[in-house]
Amino acid sequence: QVQLVESGGGLVQAGDSLRLSCAASGRTFSNYVMGWFRQAPGREREFVAAINWSSRNTRYADSVKGRFSISRDNAKNTVYLQMNSLRPEDTAVYYCASATVSLPTTRTTDYNYWGKGTQVTVSS
Repeated sequence: QVQLVESGGGLVQAGDSLRLSCAASGRTFSNYVMGWFRQAPGREREFVAAINWSSRNTRYADSVKGRFSISRDNAKNTVYLQMNSLRPEDTAVYYCASATVSLPTTRTTDYNYWGKGTQVTVSS
């Protein structure tokens, strides 16, 4: 079992920045690919970013490339999502997830464990 707890969400204005954190406990954190997903009201959950265990491999959704950055600290069992130049369309609940695969994946079905999410609201 892996428990994931997200934090760092909030209400910001367009152009602002936020950093989300996801604290993991349970099985060895460093073995997992970690991902961030988001879900806006009335929409399906969508991939945002993912990172492999060594941080050498990352993937991003086209909509966030150049604005968001994923990182991890295996010593702290924590993965981060730095979000810059936020837009109203980034408004969603953001979820952290872990996957027992070797390379970052965009598919929700590859992820075994999920956090409960943190709300990010960007006003125009």
